[in-house]
Amino acid sequence: MLDVALLRRDFGVVADNLQRRGITLNEAAFSALDQQRRQTQEYTETLRAKRNAQTKQISADKASGKITTPEDFKTPLQQAQQEMNQSQAALDKYLYDIPNLLHKSVPDGLGEQDNVKVRCWGKPPSFDFVAKDHTALGEALQLINFDDAVKLAAARFVILAGPLARLHRVLAQFMLNLHVDEHGCREMYVPYLANPATLTGTGQLPKFEEDLFFMERDALYLIPTAEVALTNLVRDRLISPAELPLRLVSHTPCFRREAGSYGKDTRGMLRQHQFDKVELVSVCTPEESYRMLEEMTTHACRVLELLELPYRVVSLCGGDIGFAAAKTYDIEVWLPGQQCYREISSCSNCEDFQARRMKARYRQANGKPALLHTLNGSGVAVGRALIAVMENYQQADGSINIPDVLRPLMGNMTRITRENNG
Repeated sequence: MLDVALLRRDFGVVADNLQRRGITLNEAAFSALDQQRRQTQEYTETLRAKRNAQTKQISADKASGKITTPEDFKTPLQQAQQEMNQSQAALDKYLYDIPNLLHKSVPDGLGEQDNVKVRCWGKPPSFDFVAKDHTALGEALQLINFDDAVKLAAARFVILAGPLARLHRVLAQFMLNLHVDEHGCREMYVPYLANPATLTGTGQLPKFEEDLFFMERDALYLIPTAEVALTNLVRDRLISPAELPLRLVSHTPCFRREAGSYGKDTRGMLRQHQFDKVELVSVCTPEESYRMLEEMTTHACRVLELLELPYRVVSLCGGDIGFAAAKTYDIEVWLPGQQCYREISSCSNCEDFQARRMKARYRQANGKPALLHTLNGSGVAVGRALIAVMENYQQADGSINIPDVLRPLMGNMTRITRENNG
């Protein structure tokens, strides 16, 4: 959430920044909401001051033996408080719908075609046969089943079997071990459900409610990413500088309705309602946050390098960047079955946007509290890593070689074939 004081002071600057996202702010609407909230607050405070003054006067009159007929402030105060709450809620709704300001280094542009390539790693493999996509490979091995997943749940779910299910599990374990042992992250196990306050803190609510799975009976949502839980661990806290920076990692399933994406990536596992991710979250001071963004991106890239999967890093342009992010790097892995790079991780610096919603602060050297900066990134998406391994390590006979780094976790299995599909 943006600072309302910034909007009052420099609305034009904010509006110009958000134009880079293709968003136009309504200044008249903001002014009206802000003025109404101020007026109701002033009126409520005036009534409260009069009531307090009257209470003191009655006490003084009693001491001197005077009898005073008090004015009734209870009902007017209740009404004024209600009006103030309503005007504050209306202003909050306006503020909650405004995305984060873009960092000055974010490229201009309105869509993914305007994203800027930062670097590439590895060379896409060349095959002396026509490369298959992961769906064709998995179905030929009888290790991927979409039909039974539809029977059990609905479209955009999948069942993995045998060594492919194990490879999926092993990928997550490998990533967790890497981020904990080499990158100094603290592993966390978190709830897969979140309450509205938690999702509001990271920006999923109220704007993106249609993309969430809601359990009405319990008033809880299935998490769309572990970022929600990990980031909210600092909500309503004043963190000691000695605790910073925080580097957290968690492996969870993620649940998304994928509202508005019907007809897109419907084949295979690329866009599922349920998928696994190893999520990275960092919390730090403002001075450290852009160094932490580079570090987080490097850590996510390290996963792909150890798996020997070709990838590229792109800096997202203003029109393609996420709601809560000030700057984002996407890491895109090469998929031979599609002959293109596809996103496998997004690493974002949200600066103080989420912290303001969460009231997450730290104590500065001068003793005064200030808002923290929060960052998040996939380290990486497990299902897409599985897809990338399957497609990049496929063989002419339809078998799949297992990356060297994963073989100890796979019981020293070197290849998945029709004969060992378990």
